[in-house]
Amino acid sequence: MTPVLLVHGAWHGAWCWHKLMPALEAAGFAPHALDLPGHGLRAGETQSLAAYAEAVAARLAAIGEPAILLGHSMGGQVISAAAELTPERISSLVYLCAFLPRTGETIFANAAGDTESVLGGYMAPLDDGRLIVKDEGLKPALYADCAAEDIALARLMLVPQSAEPFQAPVALTPERFGGVRRACIVCTGDKAIGPAIQRGMIERSPVAAQVDLATSHSPFFSAPDKLAAAIRQVTA
Repeated sequence: MTPVLLVHGAWHGAWCWHKLMPALEAAGFAPHALDLPGHGLRAGETQSLAAYAEAVAARLAAIGEPAILLGHSMGGQVISAAAELTPERISSLVYLCAFLPRTGETIFANAAGDTESVLGGYMAPLDDGRLIVKDEGLKPALYADCAAEDIALARLMLVPQSAEPFQAPVALTPERFGGVRRACIVCTGDKAIGPAIQRGMIERSPVAAQVDLATSHSPFFSAPDKLAAAIRQVTA
């Protein structure tokens, strides 16, 4: 079975993949997930792009064979940085409604001018500068087509997010990151990262395969079986 390492986005943790894991197993994958530093069971650790990438690289080493590396949303920046660290441990990068950067680019820069996204209107800073998504923004921005119980779980589990990973430029080289196969899954009903922004990043950094899903930003909740099939399609 092909190993897949799932990398969550901002505010989330490994918990968000609980519906997708059995769907991936049924599709013939061996799924793995991790909490990035400062998320889930690693609360209290430093949230930074460098720390995230190092955590992903360490988990890839523990898997012990080349794996598909999938990043959701902010996780696209993370898997790109991890691919620069350890390209030999990755069989394919999969960007799930995620940021696909070129070298030197930041998440904030790639998100600029996104007229389809409503996420910015629901983000608020805490006193320490970390960002949260207001409760009233969870459904419209992140979980528009998700069940009430999924949104309730997220409300309990989401953590404040440092802005550093959004502001940190990623350093990528043609020899390392550039040598890894890349694929994208675009969510056409996404109101966190608009489809036009997703397609614009793909146009600037062409990928080996692309598929569209008619979901919101979180198909791991709303359409896990369709998402598993899409992952199979773009990595075949």
